[in-house]
Amino acid sequence: MNNRLIEVVTNDVGETVYKMKTFDIHVTAKLTGGIAPTITYLHGDKDVTDDIRAIRFHFENPASYIENYASFQKMLFEKEQRAVNELYEMISIKPKNMSTGKQILWSSFVFFLVMIPVFIILLIK
Repeated sequence: MNNRLIEVVTNDVGETVYKMKTFDIHVTAKLTGGIAPTITYLHGDKDVTDDIRAIRFHFENPASYIENYASFQKMLFEKEQRAVNELYEMISIKPKNMSTGKQILWSSFVFFLVMIPVFIILLIK
């Protein structure tokens, strides 16, 4: 297999097996014009997104031939979730560090602000 993230090693029994080389993957999420974020994977300063996709979309289940794939996939999933949450927190209009009461007031204000055009249309008719 020709993938920068997979290495061929010999295990304790003397069998040749595949393993993930590194778990040091940095995950970033960006909005590039659509609804869903674009997720990018970096190892050091190299983009390894295509390598991750090649493993995930291989015709054979990666967990069946890569020994430590389950733990690698778990680590990636956690980093993806964190990256997406950080992205949505960054673009959210909700002010940070508000008490529950202030959050309710803020939500009510935003709802009222959005509904003003509807109220105006109803008053005109």
